[in-house]
Amino acid sequence: MATSIEAEPPGSSVQPATGGSERAGAGGLSILDDGAQLRRVLVAKLVAAGTSARDAAEAVDRGVSDAVHDFRKAVRRARAVFTLVADALPRNEARGARRTFRDARRVFGEARDHAVALTILAELSLDETERDTARRGLEAAAVPATDEIKQALTEHAAHVVAQIEAIDAALPPTITWSVVMAGVGTVYRNARRARKAAKGSRRKFHTWRRRCKELTYQLEALALGPGPEVGELLHEIAAVADTQGHAVDLIMLGDLVRTHGAELALGAELDSSIIESRRAGRDAFRPKPAKFIRRLTKAMRRDLASTPRGG
Repeated sequence: MATSIEAEPPGSSVQPATGGSERAGAGGLSILDDGAQLRRVLVAKLVAAGTSARDAAEAVDRGVSDAVHDFRKAVRRARAVFTLVADALPRNEARGARRTFRDARRVFGEARDHAVALTILAELSLDETERDTARRGLEAAAVPATDEIKQALTEHAAHVVAQIEAIDAALPPTITWSVVMAGVGTVYRNARRARKAAKGSRRKFHTWRRRCKELTYQLEALALGPGPEVGELLHEIAAVADTQGHAVDLIMLGDLVRTHGAELALGAELDSSIIESRRAGRDAFRPKPAKFIRRLTKAMRRDLASTPRGG
C-alpha cells in the first residue's frame, strides 16, 4: 500500500548505522530498521497529540481563542503523524482518520480567526474610513458562546482520541521505514507544488503554508536521536513557514471582512509578502522529493548513531 515517492537508483539506500543506541530496538538495530520500535514511537507521538487536543478543549474557560488555537494545532500535529503511518493502514481506516482530523481542525476556526483579525487590523496602515469599515464588519460577526465552543471542542477531542485508538488497533505489528518516508514525501511534494502554484494563486499560497506546517510537525516527530542533523532540516522548513505568517494573516483578514460586506485594499502588501515568502522558500524546496527523503534518512541515521554506547 505504500505510495512511491520517486524511484531511486538500485543500491542507493542508506545502510543501517552501526553502534549501540538508546533509540535502538532489539538486537541493537537502529529504529529505522526495527519496525516494531518505529511503530511504538509513532503511536506514542499520536497519543501525545490526542492528549494535547483534549487538554486544549478543557482549557476553554481560561481563554477561548488560545484554547481553539491549541486544539487545532494539536489536531494538525496528530494528522501529520498519522500521515507518516497512513500507508500501513487499510484504506477505509485511513479515509476515516483523514475525515476525523479534517472535521476537528475546522471546528470554530472562525472564532480564532476573528480574534487574530482584530489584532492585525490595528497594526495595518489604513486610512480611518477603511479601518472603521473593516472594524464594523468584524464586530458584526457573530462569535459563538463559550459554552458552545467548549462543547464542540470536547466532542471533537473525544473523536480524535478515539480515532487514534482505532489507528493503533488497525496498524500492523511493524511499520517499515519506506512507509514513513512515503508519508513525508507526499507532504513535501505537495508543499513543493503548492509553492510553485502560489505564484498566481493566493489559495495555493495558503495550501503551501498548511503543508509546510505539516512537514515541520512530521520532522519534529522524527527527531529521535541526540544529533543535530534532523533539527537543522527542521529549522530550514520552519524558517520558511515563519515567512508565510503575515501573508496568510492578510488573506484571512481580507476574507473575513469581505464576508461581512467590506473590502480592504491589501493587494500590494499581500502580493509583496507572497513574493518574499516564495523567494525565501526557494532553496528549501528546490530538491526533488527523492533527494529530500535521502537527506532526511541520512540525517536520522547519523543522529541516532551519535548516541554513546551504553546510553
